[in-house]
Amino acid sequence: MEIKAQDVAKLRQMTGAGMMDCKNALVEANGDFERAKEIIREKGKLVAAKRADRETTEGAVIAKISADAKKAILVALGCETDFVAGNAEFKALANSIADTALAEFPATPEALHAARIGETTIEELVTQQTGKSGEKHVIAYYGTLEAPFISSYIHMTGKVATIVGFSKAISNETGREIAMQITAMNPVSVSRNDCPAEVVEKELTIYREQIRQDPKMADKPANMIEQIAQGKLNKFFKESTLEDQTFVKDGKISVAQYLKSADAEVKVTGFRRFSLND
Repeated sequence: MEIKAQDVAKLRQMTGAGMMDCKNALVEANGDFERAKEIIREKGKLVAAKRADRETTEGAVIAKISADAKKAILVALGCETDFVAGNAEFKALANSIADTALAEFPATPEALHAARIGETTIEELVTQQTGKSGEKHVIAYYGTLEAPFISSYIHMTGKVATIVGFSKAISNETGREIAMQITAMNPVSVSRNDCPAEVVEKELTIYREQIRQDPKMADKPANMIEQIAQGKLNKFFKESTLEDQTFVKDGKISVAQYLKSADAEVKVTGFRRFSLND
């Protein structure tokens, strides 16, 4: 049967697929638009399945904050190459997903996948984009944050970003500085007190084993080995927990000291950070 140009254009508008993909789908579906849409989705899923083991270290990490600065989302749309990541259509999809996430505030990544942009779920849109580009696309990360005040920072590469919550409203400059610190230094927690127990135990296990393997420590008592391990742990906290880290803009003070100088009452309540290259 003859496939009209306006029908191809209509299907393209409905699905976002390429013109030839739309024409071929309409031919295969004998002009049935619903079946043609299914064929395009199936094609996208087929491409996705073939590329399921590919790395998605390129893409876009987007942070968005609500108008009242009390809610924020962090979402990453990953792809395989920087060529696709720089495509206007890819960027538009990533921003549409982020806008929907902030507006609907899904509680889980699964709920975000099921959310709709127009008549199509986000999961289907990502699959369709995989089919159109021939590259694997995936929502690599999704996280939310709620706090009395939230700041964000997106690195110039667009591949790493942070949202950080505070116990009270602070200046945008201070909030941005803390978000930049987290983005650059990738702390494991806000403070040593809320560092995950499994992280602490893993570090101590490594330190104890390192000490035992030192010939000079072979005949030392267990309590001495433990003291040395705890000393190494303190160094880990200074390097890896936000409040104890050296403030990158001033190597003479800690982040906690910087924050206290900006507002003695404010505390960091939590953060989310994601990098496509980590």
